[in-house]
Amino acid sequence: MTDGAIALSYEDVSRVYAGAAAVNHVTLAIHTGEFVALVGASGSGKSTLLRMANRLETPHGGRVLRDGEDIATLDPVTVRRATGYSFQNVGLFPHMTVAENIALPARLAGRSAIDVPAALERVGLPAAYAGRMPSQLSGGEQARVGIARALAGEAGLLLMDEPFGALDPVTRDKLGHTVRDLHDRLGLTTILVTHDMAEALLLADRVIVMARGQVAADASPRALLAGEAGDDAAALVAVPREQAEKLRALGG
Repeated sequence: MTDGAIALSYEDVSRVYAGAAAVNHVTLAIHTGEFVALVGASGSGKSTLLRMANRLETPHGGRVLRDGEDIATLDPVTVRRATGYSFQNVGLFPHMTVAENIALPARLAGRSAIDVPAALERVGLPAAYAGRMPSQLSGGEQARVGIARALAGEAGLLLMDEPFGALDPVTRDKLGHTVRDLHDRLGLTTILVTHDMAEALLLADRVIVMARGQVAADASPRALLAGEAGDDAAALVAVPREQAEKLRALGG
């Protein structure tokens, strides 16, 4: 549920690599409390757009604003510490225990120690996992710890860049539901980059389709399924729809 305030906005933002525009004059506003999925083919600009929200990428043109402030004027470390960030390879430090990994953002920010058992429970892991090393966890468990760490700083904005991409379908589905539940319970603003249109349709309130560095569609899942968002969106929606039809045919 959104409250009308704008948590993140892009104003005519561009980012160029080797003379080619990865993001090309994008203007976009994300409201506080929204769960937004960014989808598109590889190279469409979705990850670059996401990474500009916490200054991991710098625009070559335009502005990115957080709560109305141009983040180019803010300290990048401060911006990143105010952001939950989860990505595909998780990035857990192998020499640290689960508890140390989760507590790291708070420690770096000079805040008091966090409640690690509560952080683990939040993502569906037992408190006993606190003393384990990342190598002792499955891929899905590592992803859950990564999400717990992303939320440990109690940031209101959660950025997720293909966080489930390396996981099996069952684990991926469970984690998707976990993230959506956390979004609702904690009142987060969440932006999920995914190449899986079915995942986007099932989890998000709003789906933004990127193509050739631009926003090709910006619509609700219902509007996308109704074919109201243009050709690029229709091509992506067609994939899970055709898969569902084939499964129904196999089932008789």
